[in-house]
Amino acid sequence: MKLYFSPGACSLASHIVLREAGLPFELVRVDTSVHKLKDGKDYYAINPKGYVPAVQLDNGELMTEGAALLQYLGDLNPAAKLIPQYGSFERFRANEWLTFVSSEIHKGYSPLFNKDLKDDAKAVLKAKLEKRLAAVDAHLAKNEYLMGKQFTVADAYLYTVVSWSGGVGIDLGRFPHLAAYRQRVADRPAVREALQNEKLAA
Repeated sequence: MKLYFSPGACSLASHIVLREAGLPFELVRVDTSVHKLKDGKDYYAINPKGYVPAVQLDNGELMTEGAALLQYLGDLNPAAKLIPQYGSFERFRANEWLTFVSSEIHKGYSPLFNKDLKDDAKAVLKAKLEKRLAAVDAHLAKNEYLMGKQFTVADAYLYTVVSWSGGVGIDLGRFPHLAAYRQRVADRPAVREALQNEKLAA
């Protein structure tokens, strides 16, 4: 299995889950600014969407889209309890968080990296995103992780996108429970390994 990634991008969530699950995989770095691999190959020839993450299975199948991919990876090792059993109510809750992180948090951060976006537009988008972060902060005031005491694929995703805060001028100090949660996830051995290996592969 190959994980196509870009350091610090949303592919980090899949990278974390692969390590949490103890699954064998190969890291393949993508320069998303030019859509090329380290060896110069055209990434579009592998993934026509052009972005990360993408996972290529040993049978050649390519899988994309972070929220869907995280569920697939989590299911590969049920013993790791990274995602609740398919068909359970808890699985719905995990999907609910994945959808929320994808549509409200991830997509809230993304436009803030656009250098052409005017300051007044950024202020509006930032205010909306901060409302979403406040809701997560309130949830984390009573929960260790998004699903309670168990770390799941949704936490790998939330940790990844919340880690972009400093780069877009969002002060996580305003959200103390979220800030503490981010550090809690960062302290997990698999997360430290993922971050270190992305630096080495860069």
